[in-house]
Amino acid sequence: MNFITDNLKRDPKRKRKSGKSMKTVSQDLTHEHKAIQVALNILEIMYEKLEKESEADYIEINDLLEFLKEFADKCHHGKEEGFLFPALEKTGVRNHGGPIGAMLSEHTLGRDLIKQMQDNLLKNEVDSQGFVEAAKSYVRLLRAHIQKENTILFPLIEVKMSASEQAELLRSFENHEEEVIGEGRHKELHIMLETFRDKYLL
Repeated sequence: MNFITDNLKRDPKRKRKSGKSMKTVSQDLTHEHKAIQVALNILEIMYEKLEKESEADYIEINDLLEFLKEFADKCHHGKEEGFLFPALEKTGVRNHGGPIGAMLSEHTLGRDLIKQMQDNLLKNEVDSQGFVEAAKSYVRLLRAHIQKENTILFPLIEVKMSASEQAELLRSFENHEEEVIGEGRHKELHIMLETFRDKYLL
């Protein structure tokens, strides 16, 4: 199974027509994490190359950062912040001082690090050291963040939420994807990530 294809080339119309979802909420989000982890592995190779050879394809780096902004943050984190976290709060999962608050703080830090990476690339003279430092911090943050969500937060979904509540969340996720990215951009992101995967990871 190609989880990149499975995540970025979905057919929400088919799901709505059947009236059923083939996945639980935690399965859907965990599956997206796999595509994000591929992007993190690629980013790690990119910054290691820049660190060792003092050269890199800055256009490709920026394209990958756009993937992380659009798919990882705007789409994936947008689902969590706009729909999942409020739903979990209603079941009694704590925000302030709890797991939801911790995840929100890490989302904010991740956005700040992406901005730092892009700012360092856009300077008149590229600040490669600044980029590498921010990239290392981002990869460490997101890998730890994904592990926490997969092992701590997402299991709460199965305990706290009914099948019908999860089905409603999945419908909200699909609508969110269409609104913030759209089918055409999903396809572009899919092609870009697979191209980078073939170049950097295979």
